[in-house]
Amino acid sequence: MSDIRVRFAPSPTGKVHIGNIRAAIYNWLFARHTGGKFLLRVEDTDLERSTPEAIAVLFDCMKWLGLDWDEEVFYQTKNVKRHLEVVDQLLASGHAYKVEKTSRDGKTGVVTMFRMPKEGVIEFDDIVKGHMAKKAEDIQDFAIVRSDGSPIFHIANVVDDIDQRVTHIIRGDDHVENTFKHICIFRALGAEVPKYGHLSMIVNQQGKPYSKRDGAAFVGEYREQGYLPEALFNYLLLLGWNPGDDREVLTRQEMIDLFELEKVHVTAAMFDPKKLAWMNGEYIKKIPPAEFREILIQSVAERRSERGDTAYSPRLPEEEPSDAADIPLRSDLRSAAEQKAWWDYLAAQIQVRTKFLKDIPAAIKCFVSDDFPFDEKAVEKRLKKPGVKELLLDLVERFSKVEDWTAPALEAVVKELSQGNGMGPWVHPIRVAVSGRGEGIGLFEMLQLLGKDNTLARLRHAAETLASE
Repeated sequence: MSDIRVRFAPSPTGKVHIGNIRAAIYNWLFARHTGGKFLLRVEDTDLERSTPEAIAVLFDCMKWLGLDWDEEVFYQTKNVKRHLEVVDQLLASGHAYKVEKTSRDGKTGVVTMFRMPKEGVIEFDDIVKGHMAKKAEDIQDFAIVRSDGSPIFHIANVVDDIDQRVTHIIRGDDHVENTFKHICIFRALGAEVPKYGHLSMIVNQQGKPYSKRDGAAFVGEYREQGYLPEALFNYLLLLGWNPGDDREVLTRQEMIDLFELEKVHVTAAMFDPKKLAWMNGEYIKKIPPAEFREILIQSVAERRSERGDTAYSPRLPEEEPSDAADIPLRSDLRSAAEQKAWWDYLAAQIQVRTKFLKDIPAAIKCFVSDDFPFDEKAVEKRLKKPGVKELLLDLVERFSKVEDWTAPALEAVVKELSQGNGMGPWVHPIRVAVSGRGEGIGLFEMLQLLGKDNTLARLRHAAETLASE
């Protein structure tokens, strides 16, 4: 194990911004790559916002993303006595002084100020940004204790870093100005100055700081939208770093092995929602087939519970059904083995096309219930055309003669009809007729899953009630 110690020090507010959690990811990977320690410090001095509920949200987000910490959580409020003791040291050494100030609301009180050096240059070698320097005379003295006696961020932050023996501070570049001040506090206390690495901002398409106005900005929102933690972790890592080649989807161990702070980009990272959605789909593809099958089944069970709809919840594949009505639409699937094979096939078709887990219920509803909605635009575009009714009824007749009800056999029927001119005129009306949607899994795989009786019944129904003559 190395002596490297890094920390993630958020102020819990009940929501965890993706910019903050990216800093946590970089700290965590740096610690894991170097064999050091990743520490969690809760800067909870804002008692109005740092409620137990807000802290619980923080912990939950970190655990969801797999960001485990190495020592007990450090709460800043428990170190206030120590902060004030250090302030007394600074007062005694002349590095701090007290002054009477009047606040904006007209109240007058005594605050403690840190005395900045008036000569020289404050400089440090930033691991990400390179050499940073600023004249000491350009930084004014700043408050470290409020008039009510409570320590301010600057002193609390530095004292906690000293007490936790932090060796590297990796945080957003909005803290660069604070870093110049903090270096002076470290030196005034005779403490070793940690190494710093400042991360560039995450920006929107216009190059401005990414915020709620641009879309989901908090980790909890992405979780609610159906993003997988692995996908969000991977994507946030790539906002400012890459492995040095064209790889984008990485295992957690690959991230640990490859991550180096020196490779973090200096320029701002643009957030691309489409790229994140793509990556989420890639991680969904990686879910083990049996696990994805259970996700499908569970989504059906949950919907049944919400709706009180017994027809919308099949038994699990491992259970032998007591009644054919327990099987999703397919009265011919009576054994547990047949049910499992049906669910496995459905899961395989759905998984490769799913980008968000929240989309699963809508994607599979036509397979587990006759009570599914029809998309009005799809009906208008695909079924409200002259001749569609005749086309669908012709398909009913042709499909009724198919003995081997499999995707290849059904595709062969339509191919014969198209005579090599493209199957679109048949494929699109069939899809809307049997699923109510203009998109989804492969049409012929869809028909195989629905079974012969259901397919023929739905084609007749659409021809008679929705299609144009």
